[in-house]
Amino acid sequence: MKKIFSILTLAGLSLALSSCADKFDEIDVNPNSTENPLPTGLFNNANKEYMDYTRDAWVSGRMMLPWVQYSAQRQYTEEDRYQYRLTTGTQLWTRSYYVAEDLRKIIELNTDPATAAKMSNYGANANQIAAARVMLSYVFLNLVDAFGDIPYWSYSNKDTDFQALNVKQYLQPKFASQQKVYADIMKELKESAEMIDLTQDVVFTSGDQLFKSPEKLKKFANSLRLRVATRVKGVVPGAEAHITDAIASGVMTSNDDTVGLTYENNLVNPSPFFAAYQTRSDFAISKTFVQLLKGQVGSFGEDPRIFKYASPTSVKIGNIRNQNMVEATDVNQISGMPYGLPSTLAASQASSSSFFGASVLKPAYNEVFMEYSEVEFLLAEANGWSQSNYENGVRASMERWKVPADKINTFISALPAASKANVLTQKYVALFMQPNEAWAEYRRNGYPNHLLLPGQTANLNVPSASGQTTYTFTSLIAGLTDLPTRIFYPTNVQTLNTANYEAASNAIGGDKMDTKLIWDKN
Repeated sequence: MKKIFSILTLAGLSLALSSCADKFDEIDVNPNSTENPLPTGLFNNANKEYMDYTRDAWVSGRMMLPWVQYSAQRQYTEEDRYQYRLTTGTQLWTRSYYVAEDLRKIIELNTDPATAAKMSNYGANANQIAAARVMLSYVFLNLVDAFGDIPYWSYSNKDTDFQALNVKQYLQPKFASQQKVYADIMKELKESAEMIDLTQDVVFTSGDQLFKSPEKLKKFANSLRLRVATRVKGVVPGAEAHITDAIASGVMTSNDDTVGLTYENNLVNPSPFFAAYQTRSDFAISKTFVQLLKGQVGSFGEDPRIFKYASPTSVKIGNIRNQNMVEATDVNQISGMPYGLPSTLAASQASSSSFFGASVLKPAYNEVFMEYSEVEFLLAEANGWSQSNYENGVRASMERWKVPADKINTFISALPAASKANVLTQKYVALFMQPNEAWAEYRRNGYPNHLLLPGQTANLNVPSASGQTTYTFTSLIAGLTDLPTRIFYPTNVQTLNTANYEAASNAIGGDKMDTKLIWDKN
């Protein structure tokens, strides 16, 4: 069903298939499945599917993690140099719309008079609708951040440009403008937070893996709105008012408010990035990130999170697979993989480079949708680069990663004063393993400013077989002299929804990796 839905809704079909549309409902019914699945099942499936296919070895491992230089590949370095596989972008697009349809279905079940009363047995209708609207906003936010103009669907806004997820009416949906999408996401998040019934004890009566309480859902909605409004302030009218209102309405106030999905502590349903290491050993911590954490660049000194983020070089792939990793006890035991190497040099560097740390590479890892420390950094920016919010953000991040209290206090006591550069660089450090957000932040503000960019030369860890000790990072995308600013629309969309694809491509300035989104001021 999902594959059929995705093709129909997002790419469009030929005119020959259009003649069969009136029989769609008849031919696409599985007699062995329920027509109205439980909302909790839909919600949990959507959230897990989203994390499974965006924090995995592909979208995260081979595209976003290396692009923001949290990681560097040990073999396929062409992808680090921006020549990503087009199927990776297609996965992000397709899986996001699959998830969006599950969430839309929850809203339909809770608003249709024929099913709403039954659905109320699984939680207040208003809270189920609010949870679905909030997560739809999250999914669409990451889509528009990655591609630009996109097919979009809204619960409360019936704008004729919002044609996604409506297969019966739009086989080939329009692409809504970024201006409209961001504005409606902020509106959806505000309305969702306001409709939550706080008199209830739970969002869903059982099985909720994200929120549990309506209060936590509301804080997430307001915090996510703060994120979006900060991104588009000065670009989308009303964003500044949303910043003020989101803060006043109640954002996250502790690590207990962090929203994430914790995977099972087994090899059946482990976290997606840990699962990648069961068959691959391609992903190492990046040297540019290690240099920042060691205090070799920037002005922060040695960061104790390095022992959580990176493993000692003595850890090998067998230690990861057998779950017997150890933490380094000295920063000299950690060495990052040089970023953006020619593939001919990769093998000479891999064995002397560190994998990700034991706190990351474990089956029961918690994949974060949004965390409290980010909110403090957003507040620091909203409050004119506030010292107290800045320190709160660093402390919250370190506490989430279980850094010992004495090391936290020592690091924070030596923090350089709050400034745009210092706050946003520490925000980057805290966003580790949330590369989609780190990528968006870099495009918006240009931090961190220590990343290795195309045309720059860096040192190898050890000489290559030829005795070479340096290399030059060369982009494989002509004309791309910085990080990519967006990714290509999927080829199936180009083929099956050609007219709307071409309109969107022209509207954004071209379907290119250096086309800037409306808020990209870096």
